[in-house]
Amino acid sequence: MQRGAREGVEPSIFQRRMEENMKLATVEDTVEYRLFLIPDEPTNPEKHKEILLKYIERIMTQFAPMLVPYIWQNQPFNLKYKPGKGDVPAHIFGMTKFGDNIEDEWFIVYVIKQITKEFPELVARIEDNDGEFLLIEAADFLPKWLEPDNSTNRVFFHHGELCIIPAPRKPRAASWFPATTPTIPQALHIISTNPEEILASESIQAAVNRRIRGYPEKIQASLHRAHCFLPAGIAAVLRRRPRLVAAAVQAFYLRDPFDLRACRIFKTFLPDTRIMTSVTFTKCLYAQLAQQRFVPDRRSGYQLPPPSHPQYRAHELGMKLAHGFEILCSKSSPHFSDSEKSLVTTSPLWPGFLDSLKKNDYFKELIEGSVQYQEKLEMAKNYFQLSVNRPESSLAMSPGEEILTLLQTTPFDIEDFKKEEANLPPEDDDQWLELSPDQLDQLLQEAAGKRESEPISKGEEQDYDLTQVSESMKAFISKVSTHKGAELPREPSEAPITFDADSFLNYFDKILGPGPHASDSDDLDEEDFECLDSDDDLDLETQEPGEEASLKGTVDDLKSYMAQMDQELAHTSIGKSFTTQKQVEPLSQTTSNNSDEEDSGAGESVMSPVDVDLNLVSNILESYSSQAGLAGPASNLLQSMGVQLPDNADHRPSSKPTKH
Repeated sequence: MQRGAREGVEPSIFQRRMEENMKLATVEDTVEYRLFLIPDEPTNPEKHKEILLKYIERIMTQFAPMLVPYIWQNQPFNLKYKPGKGDVPAHIFGMTKFGDNIEDEWFIVYVIKQITKEFPELVARIEDNDGEFLLIEAADFLPKWLEPDNSTNRVFFHHGELCIIPAPRKPRAASWFPATTPTIPQALHIISTNPEEILASESIQAAVNRRIRGYPEKIQASLHRAHCFLPAGIAAVLRRRPRLVAAAVQAFYLRDPFDLRACRIFKTFLPDTRIMTSVTFTKCLYAQLAQQRFVPDRRSGYQLPPPSHPQYRAHELGMKLAHGFEILCSKSSPHFSDSEKSLVTTSPLWPGFLDSLKKNDYFKELIEGSVQYQEKLEMAKNYFQLSVNRPESSLAMSPGEEILTLLQTTPFDIEDFKKEEANLPPEDDDQWLELSPDQLDQLLQEAAGKRESEPISKGEEQDYDLTQVSESMKAFISKVSTHKGAELPREPSEAPITFDADSFLNYFDKILGPGPHASDSDDLDEEDFECLDSDDDLDLETQEPGEEASLKGTVDDLKSYMAQMDQELAHTSIGKSFTTQKQVEPLSQTTSNNSDEEDSGAGESVMSPVDVDLNLVSNILESYSSQAGLAGPASNLLQSMGVQLPDNADHRPSSKPTKH
């Protein structure tokens, strides 16, 4: 799923060009993150490795209270040491496949940002298969010099702030600006020596911060608790490993006919052991499970009550989840490790890790030794074994192996689960699955980083000033387009663009040249286009007397050409398609209704000037009306310029006769 599509907004030009410039094939929907140590690394590689490994332990321990209970879509946040190669020094590396849940990726952005804030001597880079996705998010606010071609090794997090290493725009620029794409050592040196000069602008910072706003509290808001009627074995597994719900949902969601063979007759999770329990999903996982239609095999024993049954949804969710767990177990066998518990509790890192959890209120107000306390402690031990104390050479168990191992080592009583059915916590409302058109519009506007547009009242509809349509279009036309595309006003409140005719003609003369040696080509250099850009400061030089004379001659020639074109068009019917300004007296206007055909011949001799604004507005309104409330070129263009038209309440089908 591409970034623009999955966030509900059209991909930006920066994103499209970034995708075109991706040279190395990366795993789809995967984010990579790197942490470099500054100042310069120690000369001894072994010493440097030891320092980085110590940082990994400190980071994973300090952020454990936030990472332990998090349910990941595919892969968790992880860090490991990566030795230096080429011009890339040794660093801390991590890679996470976030799959369909893009919130996992932005949560990692928040974590990386906080790491550089807590550890100022670390500098972070983060990118995904789209490339510099942080720049894509802030594409509307990037400086003009920053493009996918020159953005490599320029975007970092330092001291919790987004930094962009600038490129020299003039020969006299600061000497520390890298003239070409900087290497990682060059970038780290620049960050350490010029931290203030490389901070990204406030608008770019705001665009990125808007996507990670609300963390870590946002984690709880992304969860959904639902009642599920499922086998007691699954309930016991999820109590000890709540994160395994993600693997089960993915197994069901991505099932194939071969997987379903294992679900014809269940061998691990028998349907007669089902109990009612509460399961915690992420909203993404819940939507994937709830929105799929699935009819179980008759031989499986999973029969559903009628849809009118009050607990139909719980039975359906439990049936689907049981299929996912059965698919995982059908591909695996138990994996026993007698030394696993001893490795956790005897590790010298465990006491400090446990103290960090207690200081950060991981256990809340639970009594030590209680059932809920032990469940959270078990989750912490599992996280510690996988993320902190894991040897580099050890192979992690697959989800199926982990489930089967837990079933063999975790005693449970079905009767105890049945007693708890009466005291289950209430399930969350899933109305968020259904979106009204207004809610969808609001989400799209928030994703695009724009304020919610207020509806236009009836009084405002009557007093609506259509001149802002023509003025916005003039401002758009005043922009200069190149092969890269046309520029739109960046903010709806942007002031109208002023147009200096003299300056335009001066540059027009410079480009085309007054002499006969001027080129007939329509292709202009990019620099010539940039000199006409209304966003850049113009530095006009005083014209010489000879140049002024040649310029006046060029203007006279243009006027002559235009007059000849007007004469040719006067003998065609094309002029009738435009509304012209009436240049007759009011008395003749009142009598012209009865003599249009008689005066048509005389009117051809005098060309009335075209009312450009009226034609522009009428054509746009006609296009907007033909959209019938749907998206179209007129509404898209106007909205991009910050113009909101009132709804066409007077629209009637053209086939309906008009009453007089």
